[in-house]
Amino acid sequence: MGSLFRLLLPRAPSLSQSSCFSSSAIEAGIGWSIRCYSVGTRLEEKLAKIKDEGIDEQVATIQREFEEAKGSFFKIPEALRAMPAMNPEGIYVNKNMRLDNIQVYGFDYDYTLAHYSASLQRLIYDLAKEHLVNELRYPDSCLKFKYDPTFPIRGLYYDKFKGLLMKLDFFSSIEPDCCYYGRRKLRREEIIEIYGTRHIGRDQARGLVSLMDFFCFSEACLIADIVQHFVDEQLEFDSSYVYQDVNHAIQHVHRSGLVHKEILSNPHNYLVKNGQLFRFLRMLRDKGKKMFLLTNSPYYFVDGGMRFMLEDSLGCGDSWRELFDVVIAKANKPDFYMSDRPFRCYDMDKDRLTFTKVDAFLPNKVYYHGCLKSFLQITKWHGPEVIYFGDHLFSDLRGPSKAGWRTAAIIHELENEIQIQNKDSYRFEQAKLHIIQELLGKLHGSVSTSQSSVAYRSLFEELNAERKRASRVMKEMFNKSFGATFLTDTGQESAFAYHIHQYADVYTSKPENFLFYPLEAWFHVPYDIKIMPHHIKVPSSLFNEH
Repeated sequence: MGSLFRLLLPRAPSLSQSSCFSSSAIEAGIGWSIRCYSVGTRLEEKLAKIKDEGIDEQVATIQREFEEAKGSFFKIPEALRAMPAMNPEGIYVNKNMRLDNIQVYGFDYDYTLAHYSASLQRLIYDLAKEHLVNELRYPDSCLKFKYDPTFPIRGLYYDKFKGLLMKLDFFSSIEPDCCYYGRRKLRREEIIEIYGTRHIGRDQARGLVSLMDFFCFSEACLIADIVQHFVDEQLEFDSSYVYQDVNHAIQHVHRSGLVHKEILSNPHNYLVKNGQLFRFLRMLRDKGKKMFLLTNSPYYFVDGGMRFMLEDSLGCGDSWRELFDVVIAKANKPDFYMSDRPFRCYDMDKDRLTFTKVDAFLPNKVYYHGCLKSFLQITKWHGPEVIYFGDHLFSDLRGPSKAGWRTAAIIHELENEIQIQNKDSYRFEQAKLHIIQELLGKLHGSVSTSQSSVAYRSLFEELNAERKRASRVMKEMFNKSFGATFLTDTGQESAFAYHIHQYADVYTSKPENFLFYPLEAWFHVPYDIKIMPHHIKVPSSLFNEH
């Protein structure tokens, strides 16, 4: 491995001239061993050998294309610079939408209106592990665990029956380099031995739980750490119990108010102030749009967070509640969308629910519980005139999507992933991967008599090794354990991307990105996308000789 990349350097005076280069000549992030190399000489030698051995002409042709492709890689950096960059703060469209038809804007709170620092995941992790030890009698040694922000990503799945944490692709197949038992990565052969195939069928899917929201980072990390600890200590355990206990601990941290109180006691450490958010909400209000807040969090937590985040933007005596027509807390989504639970008015001064029937939403009031059916009856806001912003694909967006609302997914990590995809170093590897995959496809399609030849096997092994290397380099640009949130190691879409495509009409990194677009904008699905509109596909034809 490595011969393919000896030429991926600034153009030499001649392709047949043997020269030595250093890896510093390449864009940052692209590194490999560089040796002196002569393309013309090696290509002539290989083709002569193929001819002498009487190898099948199809294999010889693919070998020739492979050798020539290495030379064409000289032009990749220049070609990539001509490609457009995607906007990290852009709004990406899965279903056509006209903003001038949207009259009502609804918002979740956590990780939608509220921006949190990285410290929050560590806080949730620490509080949950303490609950496991103090209340569920897990070993005291678990208190030594440390949250590892480099390990998890959003959109993973945990197999409760087998104890495996994994990433799935768009077609529900296990990513072979993204499946862990504790912190140990399984080999492809082990995955096949366990499941019989990489594809997760309907029966096997019953044991999977999805980790889709932003709070799942701490949950996924804690599950993996406990499984690994039990394995290391040779303790018998049932992996389904581990999930139940960790999930219970995470839920307890939220429902008990432990995490809420800690955030409000030290908001500078956990909450990010956001003047752009106020500008966006104020703009919607000034344009006559209706707005509502629908969150599972208790009112005192939302109120403390909103006052902190907007304190530099609000005038003296102003309340953030004046921005909204309706404020609903402790909504218990996703049950909110299916239940018949009545609304209750919340008395902010006495911190209790009132007993009067709610048949109208009054200004500057706060409501608890409720259901979608009653919400629609009271507001008379219907279907496509409403858009709801949320970060959790199932709890926030699946219900509104099925109810006919328009939906906007808030995916904070989208900005970072687009920034990585915009780098020449990433597109450089993506281009090489596409070229190699095309050649592998041609090789697999060659006649069967060729597949037993030494030349066939040699070429296949070389191509496959380079494919794996390019995939690994691309993956580690995002996350060394699981790669990108939206992409698999081969550049295809992940299962998380599938759910975004299914439940989000549009998606972006934060609500205030809508400030960059007029409220009369028409959002159209790009005609040339494959699945996810923020993905640029680097075609191998871009690097052909002209």
